[in-house]
Amino acid sequence: MSVIYINSYQFAVAAPPGGYDSDAQSYITAVEAADGQALETAVKAAINVFVVGCKTDGIWNAIKASCILAGARTLSGALVPLKGAAPTNNNFVSGDYNRKTGLVGDGSTKYLDSNRNNNADPQNDRHIAIYSTSADTTRNYARYLAAGDSAQGDTYIVGGNSPSPLVLMVACASGNFTLTAPDTTTGFIGISRGSASSFAARAASSNSTLASASITPRNENLRVFGRPGEIPTRYVNARLSFYSIGESLDLALLDTRVSTLMTDIGAAIP
Repeated sequence: MSVIYINSYQFAVAAPPGGYDSDAQSYITAVEAADGQALETAVKAAINVFVVGCKTDGIWNAIKASCILAGARTLSGALVPLKGAAPTNNNFVSGDYNRKTGLVGDGSTKYLDSNRNNNADPQNDRHIAIYSTSADTTRNYARYLAAGDSAQGDTYIVGGNSPSPLVLMVACASGNFTLTAPDTTTGFIGISRGSASSFAARAASSNSTLASASITPRNENLRVFGRPGEIPTRYVNARLSFYSIGESLDLALLDTRVSTLMTDIGAAIP
């Protein structure tokens, strides 16, 4: 039994009868092994609710590579993949990690290689998404999650260049598409292509449909927090607590599940 505190009220949290979902339990076990110690029961419950919820919503199978960059006790635990390959850490250290709010970039050298190729998902059946707890302030077209830089078969979420809007998005297209959103947007940001003629984009709890013919996906791994090879460098200094890559899905449903997960993790950790 564990406890969480919400608005100064104490609540008891226990594992559900019959235990956790098998996929949630496998992830929890791997995180605890990487951390070298157990997670709080309330943190485990939050993870279980997320996994079960995604399955209930029918979006779990579309997630092919993902990390919950929060909740774990250590950076090593945070880099355990929820699904898919483990990311390769480039220059992050333990001081960059916060259990409640995630991992922070430096806008210069730090990024994760997701180890999932941009062409691993079908040309017209793909999504990428992140959850930001603090927005990028470099204002230099920095890459939150990206493969490519020239909009030829690329897939990316890119921060704007002041005073441009926050995010430029593309999903296997031949041009950039600006999503009108506040420059200070945090929370869930994602794109999903489910057809050859358009893709959906979501930020600030709002969806947009962008007309855009798809083209062959670039052969390149998707990176989180930046993309090496950029001149000038275009890495974010945002703090991210989640990313997801995979097939097309309902962005609003994933937004709700991820946002609830982050709220629950924040409440579960003293």
